[in-house]
Amino acid sequence: MSDEVFHDVAYKAKDHKDLLSGIDEFLDQVTVLPPGEWDPSIRIEPPKSVPSQEKRKMPSMPNGTPPLLEPAQEGHVAGPELQRTGRLFGGLVRDVKRKVPWYLSDFRDALSLQCVASFLFLYCACMSPVITFGGLLGEATDDNISAIESLIGASMTGLVYSLFSGQPLTILGSTGPVLVFEKILYKICIQYGLSYLSLRSCIGLWTSVLCLGLVATDASSLVCYITRFTEEAFASLICLIFIYESLEKLVHLGKKYPINMNLQIDQLKNLSCVCVPPMNLSNETFLPSSENNVSVDTTQLSGYDPGNMTIWENATVSECLKSHGKFVGTGCMTHYPYVPDVLFWSVILFFATFFLSTFFKNFKTLHYFPTKVRSSISDFAVFLAILCMISIDYALGIPSPKLHVPNVFKPTRDDRSWLVNPVGSNPWWTVLAAIFPSLICTILIFMDQQITAVIINRKEHKLKKGCGYHLDLFWVAVMLGICSIMGLPWFVAATVLSISHVNSLKVESECSAPGEQPKFLGILEQRFTGFMIFLLMGCSVFLTKALQFIPMPVLYGVFLYMGVSSLKGIQFFDRLKLFAMPAKHQPDFIYLRHVPLRKVHLFTLIQLLCLALLWAIKTTRAAIVFPMMVLALVFVRKLMDRCFSKRELSWLDDLIPESKKKKIEDEQRKQEEEQQAAKRMLEVAEVGTVQVPLEGGNILKIPVRSIKYSSEDPSVINISEEMAKTAVWRALSGNAANAHIVPDVQKESASDACSV
Repeated sequence: MSDEVFHDVAYKAKDHKDLLSGIDEFLDQVTVLPPGEWDPSIRIEPPKSVPSQEKRKMPSMPNGTPPLLEPAQEGHVAGPELQRTGRLFGGLVRDVKRKVPWYLSDFRDALSLQCVASFLFLYCACMSPVITFGGLLGEATDDNISAIESLIGASMTGLVYSLFSGQPLTILGSTGPVLVFEKILYKICIQYGLSYLSLRSCIGLWTSVLCLGLVATDASSLVCYITRFTEEAFASLICLIFIYESLEKLVHLGKKYPINMNLQIDQLKNLSCVCVPPMNLSNETFLPSSENNVSVDTTQLSGYDPGNMTIWENATVSECLKSHGKFVGTGCMTHYPYVPDVLFWSVILFFATFFLSTFFKNFKTLHYFPTKVRSSISDFAVFLAILCMISIDYALGIPSPKLHVPNVFKPTRDDRSWLVNPVGSNPWWTVLAAIFPSLICTILIFMDQQITAVIINRKEHKLKKGCGYHLDLFWVAVMLGICSIMGLPWFVAATVLSISHVNSLKVESECSAPGEQPKFLGILEQRFTGFMIFLLMGCSVFLTKALQFIPMPVLYGVFLYMGVSSLKGIQFFDRLKLFAMPAKHQPDFIYLRHVPLRKVHLFTLIQLLCLALLWAIKTTRAAIVFPMMVLALVFVRKLMDRCFSKRELSWLDDLIPESKKKKIEDEQRKQEEEQQAAKRMLEVAEVGTVQVPLEGGNILKIPVRSIKYSSEDPSVINISEEMAKTAVWRALSGNAANAHIVPDVQKESASDACSV
């Protein structure tokens, strides 16, 4: 590192090739004593003057000017999958033709242990949201659609989508705006005395038809206007919601299993909690069970007698809850008997699952065990964390809340079937009136589906099999219509689940040089993982005995892990860190090379403001207009042209991956340096001589053409080496103090590596 040239090369090197080139150049220039015995009496006198190192900084060049490489196109240019065809279903036909050649490989490429780890992780991650969404939907619709319908709908839609879609890496799930839409629709039906399932079926069918119309007209090509600004705001919002809701569910457990703050050790023997009948007692008091979504009555109590208090006092907790009973006593909390340690144990399970998943995921970077073992542990990170926490929970025996899966394959309500009449008991005009709410629903489905698809199809994922925006929307529309006829929930692309799916299938180089980071090679593009996730989900009705051992806090910890891990790689959060980071410690982000820091902060603040607005809408009753607000971000981005130049926006909001941008810029800089070096060498060639000043004041002029060059490569001439071979140069080498080129090119002398 004491060598000036190699010191600069080492600090400016972009990859190992630059570093190796610097080492080779140093070894070429350094004076090395040959091996052998050394006579101490022999002394090497220091040179009279140290040769200039400037010539070593010049890159080697062949004769003439090298041809200029075509600069890589920057900016967002729509690929063939987003170009309008001008024909009905032209984009859909193109997507099918693009995906058919890859169909068999979509299953052959799944022959990997990493795919098994991926679908086991995503199965556990998808189960809880589907069942929770079904439970919330059951509360909002009086059990017209509940957990079992949600489970079957997710399984059926996911299987079809994973087999025939254009991008099988996308995972379908439930969304918040859909739930808000269902709540509003049910209230309207109750208010006007309409059949909820029939009207919902009409709206779903119209939405399906409108989505098919968007497919026919190649409307998916409009996603080319969704830039990094919009997609990062949307993805950040969904990730933050996952993190927030996982913590919120943990806090909610504190209400169901509170801490007894008034507990006194001396009064432990006096604690009691008994079940008492409700105020308005009748022989048939129905209460929907929160565990298995069925309704039971008080006559289920063995030996039931409304006037017999002993029966109520001896009832179990589940029997008391099913019969509208209440818990009374010093050992009772708000609505349930006091159960010690549950809340604290749930907190431990929650954070232990998150940290254990993170630790296992980073296990491949450790120095223990062989490479294959480390890679396998990293691939099965989340699944291993879930197994560990389930085992510990089972061993300790603390009654933590568990996952409850419906165990009966039939509709939740007995007064409905698996097929819904679109008209039913409603007036005929409701079929036509359903067009208006279906417009809102269509925008909701289109925006959720396509923004997630844009995020999954990012260039930095290095997908090789192409995508299919039109084909994806086609199957979402078809399954939406089928689910409407069957009275099942609607499902669309889920952002965080899809990002987690892609992250779990990343492929990196297996071997690398010591100290070198593994290279990202791409994604395992296949259909097996999505197919198995939703196949197991459909079979979960028959796996209730095994699934009942999974603690809910463990699944909440998985949600937290997915939300946090999905934030990695989002440029918006990298720019947020710059607010508290001194300039000298800022990373070498490509946009910091070309955009002033104040403009970067302004761009980040605008994006942060839009994110806060989306959060405010998403978490309120106005969530139904959320897709329209996401669409409004496209227009906000258009207005930003007034505050930023096109050049600044091309660096801050471009869809080209940052790593690729850096590579392009480094290549362009290298080309410019080579062009300048070639220009200087051509100037020397035009003058025709190299002048060498002698001690006596005389000047030796050597014609450049008289310098011999190596016959190995006649296109390359190294002036310094060839001059050193001439007899004239050897005769004058002891007298010459230094050498320089003619005055007009004196400032930029040719290097040892430069060539004409």
